[in-house]
Amino acid sequence: MPFKDKDKKDDKDEDSLPEKVNVTLPGTVEKIIPAIGKQVPEKAQIQLEGADELYREIRIDNTLEDADGNPVSLKKGADVDVTIEADPVDTKPKEDINSKE
Repeated sequence: MPFKDKDKKDDKDEDSLPEKVNVTLPGTVEKIIPAIGKQVPEKAQIQLEGADELYREIRIDNTLEDADGNPVSLKKGADVDVTIEADPVDTKPKEDINSKE
């Protein structure tokens, strides 16, 4: 039986994996919602440009890390980018609605 190196990756190398498809939307931190006790953390409400009117605001925990791993938080009025990613296997080609006749 041939020897198999456990540390060696299978036939697929990380570099050969397909990149995730993504879209990045610009946004602005609209307001900071204070924490409620220790159960509910502080939230940042972000208004996304290019989203439908009723779905422009998202709220996330206002806990981020800087490049050194130190905890930081967003300020009201900060410009941010929100990126949505998906694996290629979880997407499908977009249908051309103009080609259907």
